[in-house]
Amino acid sequence: MKTLTFPGSYSSLVKIGEFVTQAAKSIGFDGFELYKIETAVDEACSNIIEHAYGQENIGDIVVSVVTDLEKITITLTDFGEPFDPKYVKQPDLDADLEVREDHGLGIYMMKQWMDVVIFDTNQEKNVLTLVKYLKD
Repeated sequence: MKTLTFPGSYSSLVKIGEFVTQAAKSIGFDGFELYKIETAVDEACSNIIEHAYGQENIGDIVVSVVTDLEKITITLTDFGEPFDPKYVKQPDLDADLEVREDHGLGIYMMKQWMDVVIFDTNQEKNVLTLVKYLKD
């Protein structure tokens, strides 16, 4: 397992992305599958900054990556406000673009693009686990 801690700021997103991308490439992810991983992690970290911490530079994001021959597991931990995904409204994908909410697609997209998405929250921390399997 490789673990790095980053400041919870939008300027950290590039470095977090590089850290995760390097690990994903090392086991064979490329193309659109790599893009899915990068985008899911970027969206998750943006949500941590905006919703868990409420603004930039309030707390850290701990990023852990585990790889094996068949998958990458990314764990994002923050110490902000507790998050319960059951309170997140599902996006209305059939709504016209003019009336569609400009928020709410991130979690939906993570669940569509990653094979496993697990939210675990307690009073001390939020832990998001993202898993993507290599396809044959």
